[in-house]
Amino acid sequence: MKKKIILIPLDERPCNQEFQKLLTIDTDYEVLTPPLEYLGLQKKPGDIDKIWNWLHKEVKNAFGLILSIDTLLYGGLVPSRLHNQGVEELLKRIDDLKAIKTDNKDLKIYAFDTIMRTPSYSSDDEEPDYYNVWGKDIHDFGALTHKVEVNVASESDKQLLSEIKSRLPMEFYQDYTDRRKKNVEVTKRIIDFVKDETIDFMVIPQDDATPFGLTAKDQIVIRQYIHDQKTQLKAYMYPDADGVANTLLARLINVDKGIRPSFYVKYASEAGKLVIPCLEDRHIIETIKYQILAVNGVLTSCVENADVVLMINVAPKMFDVRFSYLKGIEHDVFRNLIEYIEYADYAVNTLKKPVIIGDVAYANGSDLELVDLIYQKGLTYKLAGYAAWNSSSNSLATAIAQGIIYNIYGKTKSHLEFLAMRFIEDAGYQSIVRQIVVDQLPSMGMDFFNIDGPRGKVATMVKEGLQKYINEELPKEYPVKIVECYQPWSRMYEVGLKVKIKD
Repeated sequence: MKKKIILIPLDERPCNQEFQKLLTIDTDYEVLTPPLEYLGLQKKPGDIDKIWNWLHKEVKNAFGLILSIDTLLYGGLVPSRLHNQGVEELLKRIDDLKAIKTDNKDLKIYAFDTIMRTPSYSSDDEEPDYYNVWGKDIHDFGALTHKVEVNVASESDKQLLSEIKSRLPMEFYQDYTDRRKKNVEVTKRIIDFVKDETIDFMVIPQDDATPFGLTAKDQIVIRQYIHDQKTQLKAYMYPDADGVANTLLARLINVDKGIRPSFYVKYASEAGKLVIPCLEDRHIIETIKYQILAVNGVLTSCVENADVVLMINVAPKMFDVRFSYLKGIEHDVFRNLIEYIEYADYAVNTLKKPVIIGDVAYANGSDLELVDLIYQKGLTYKLAGYAAWNSSSNSLATAIAQGIIYNIYGKTKSHLEFLAMRFIEDAGYQSIVRQIVVDQLPSMGMDFFNIDGPRGKVATMVKEGLQKYINEELPKEYPVKIVECYQPWSRMYEVGLKVKIKD
């Protein structure tokens, strides 16, 4: 009988509640999530009471619990940025976690609780309504105020701060910062639970972080609290959000099996180690260290002794594939992609190592030059993991988790299907088909964030485009079929996809 892992996901999107089920199909573990109708929809919060009741029922015979605090308290990731609950109400609700532990004393609880993001642009797609007009000013006011506080603001920074202060409605800024303060108090309580061992391990992911601003200031407060409570070894904080459930799943399996895999990390560009990825606040090399530690791994400098080879496709500058698929000196001269792919081939075919490719040269999509080389080398279905689907950290978390499971279970059918899905989604959709369809939306009376529902004409166009990609680009080693294709939040940012390898 499979061991039961309960997942309270960050929200209802496939990356947060389907990837984990797909990854564990051919393992000793089964991932269960609350019914989809309990989880809400984008800005609409999930039914918190029903989620709690379901959790109490299911957890009694579970082996592990992977827990999104954002969903358990606010109803999801986006609702965590919109709620009007009081601090006392939130703290009272979260205290019920102790009863969960009482119900099942052997239960391993791994939790994650995001630090609220502060987008640098004006949009209310995932933020309060006023962010559509005042979002950029709210972000800039927070960032510039932070710079002033740490004495690094230039005269032009101070001038801009004064201009923003004269026009920004302070009631909106107050609402935004008050909510942040409440969320930070909740995070502190979760850290207390780590200290008293109600929670065994936690990650505090920074959703869309930058070096200065409201998110960075929250991070400073929380980091100090972690230090004060002496929970540094069990409460990690680094950039991510949508990838953390994958990471905690991989950790849970490694810990259960007594495995501490060693990782040899290889970069496509030495200078790329120091790139700060889009939507993140630190050099990628530092985030990767946490990603490896979080799955219960360690780094090694000797490839021969490594259990896993993690190959990072990165350049000294990162672009967002949605807006500018640019290639220049950063991607041609300051990295060596040929040496990178030859090493991947050597590690797979000569060293016989599990090789994970974190394709993060671009945000929100694959590096098509690398994908072409992978296809040419015949490595597509020999890899232990691959991802390039969103932010750098989201992609790395997904690829590493798949690699961890491959390291234990090998080349299963579900592993091959997940690999195929990654190339179809990350390269096919995000780097090719998405923009082709987006270009046609204005003539259809739609735009990037507003299409005709999850399974309308646009979803059909996407499926047709992806089938064309499979027919013309994807290697033919296995016959791959799309069994589901939809747009989860009725927008073009992501795609919901399931594929099968035909028997």
